Amino acid sequence: MLFSLHAGPMDVSFGQILRVLGAWAGLGTRSLDVSTQSVILDVRLPRILLAALAGGALSLAGVIFQALLRNVLAEPYILGVSGGASVGALLAITSGIGAVVFAAVPLFAFAGAGCVALLVYFLGARLRMGDSNSLLLSGVMVGAFCSAAILGMIAMVGDPLRNAMFWLLGYIGNATMEAVLIVAPVVLALAVVLFFLAHSINALSLGKEQASHLGVSVKTLSTLLYAAASLLSAVIVSFAGTIGFVGLIVPHACRRLFGSDHRVLLPAAFFSGAMFLVFSDLLARTLFFPMELPVGAVTAAIGAPLFISLLRVKG
Repeated sequence: MLFSLHAGPMDVSFGQILRVLGAWAGLGTRSLDVSTQSVILDVRLPRILLAALAGGALSLAGVIFQALLRNVLAEPYILGVSGGASVGALLAITSGIGAVVFAAVPLFAFAGAGCVALLVYFLGARLRMGDSNSLLLSGVMVGAFCSAAILGMIAMVGDPLRNAMFWLLGYIGNATMEAVLIVAPVVLALAVVLFFLAHSINALSLGKEQASHLGVSVKTLSTLLYAAASLLSAVIVSFAGTIGFVGLIVPHACRRLFGSDHRVLLPAAFFSGAMFLVFSDLLARTLFFPMELPVGAVTAAIGAPLFISLLRVKG
């Protein structure tokens, strides 16, 4: 995060960064010129904090979905939650509501993600093929429908097309400290709840029958975990767009490195996801400077080959 604050078109030294952050935190009074402070505090810092929160939240959601479904291919992008949020956001953008109503785009995105999460959950419950396969299949079906709706809206949209495309690919270049202050309490509170449930998640990952024998209320825990993972995904997509594959790559790597004990895996995935997305965003804004890539394009470039390899192993 410190290196990401340093890197960019404006040359800012690590000493300048520390002085500005110290003055901002009330640890000192020595600050720099207004332009340097603005670049650090108003442009780079909110973006880096939002990237860290988004990476941690999406990684946690991936771990929870994989534990719930006992399938390493499960993640918010595959289950259609990100697609639902994108439909909601594009509906606000293409209808013009986003231009006249404050925070309409993230609110519509959040509503879309919530609706899709509920729809996938109830569709999965109605299908007769086991929780893992039914939820995954429901997510794929709903995600395909959302993709069709997205393409239809893009075909009809005019001037806002660039904003719509950046939203679909995941973009945090417009991050503000206000957005960080909204996202942070939700993400951190849910992360703490999930950390305290790690022992029960370990039992659930053994199977529903074994978890019941260990005294776990399987239905209550499953509903709580599904709601928490969906909420984490929804709040991130609401402010950062559709960032795919983070919930797939990071949990898989952490499981290889740290094992499957969720008491270790959950915090490892949270901090690794934060580092991964901050690094991905750093690449997105510096790799082809002055042109800037959506961060979702970087995560997809890394995640797609890994996803294919996971499919081959799964098959």
